[in-house]
Amino acid sequence: MTDYIAFCGLDCEQCEARIATVNDNNDLRAKVAKEWSKLNGVEITPDMINCVGCRLTGVKFPYCQSMCEIRQCALGRKVETCGDCHEMNACSKLSQIISTNSDAKRRLEGK
Repeated sequence: MTDYIAFCGLDCEQCEARIATVNDNNDLRAKVAKEWSKLNGVEITPDMINCVGCRLTGVKFPYCQSMCEIRQCALGRKVETCGDCHEMNACSKLSQIISTNSDAKRRLEGK
């Protein structure tokens, strides 16, 4: 599994926030901020769109850095991903992702 796979199984390498960050693309940051603001019902500004990936050292999107319950749990349990946790299939936090994203679930189960 690559380092770009988030704790929850999402692929950070494909995330437009990460792509905007590594390419320093302000137009893409603005596009992502607008989309995520609408999707989440909160104001997200282009300057917030900076992230290198959930499990990589470096800048994170503010939600991912400190508010993502999945990331905080995995860090606390010191697991590489949620696929290493014996409670993965019963986790109410993770179910929000893996119940609607079969690719994320497959990545975690493939460990």
